[in-house]
Amino acid sequence: MEKIYSTAVTATGGRNGFVKSADNVLDVEVKMPKELGGPAGKFLNPETFFAAGFAACFDSALNMIIRTEKIKTGTTSVTAEVDLLKKDDGAFALGVVLAISIPDVARALAEELAHKAHQVCPYSNATRGNITVDLLIK
Repeated sequence: MEKIYSTAVTATGGRNGFVKSADNVLDVEVKMPKELGGPAGKFLNPETFFAAGFAACFDSALNMIIRTEKIKTGTTSVTAEVDLLKKDDGAFALGVVLAISIPDVARALAEELAHKAHQVCPYSNATRGNITVDLLIK
């Protein structure tokens, strides 16, 4: 494989700490969500970052497929819902639902495009077989 991009982010303090990218573009505090015993309020957490990355990456993959196949659509959007799950053995896992909107095409075509994007998206490929990822066409 050929490396085409690399980035690095350092976390200190885990879920109640800070994350900072090597290029200093990202430099934010993270907190556990209230549901995990964290403080009330609006804070970033690892699942938020994962959802943002997956949604943006999948939408890019989707638009690459649309361009490659020369299909006319409206502006696409992808919402990633990331669930933190507790397994029976006490370990943790993630579950993802990608809500995909592809305006101005028939539902069957939207489903086909979404499934093709799911084959090329790096996040989809990284998670395949490891976590449940459901594609939901809006």
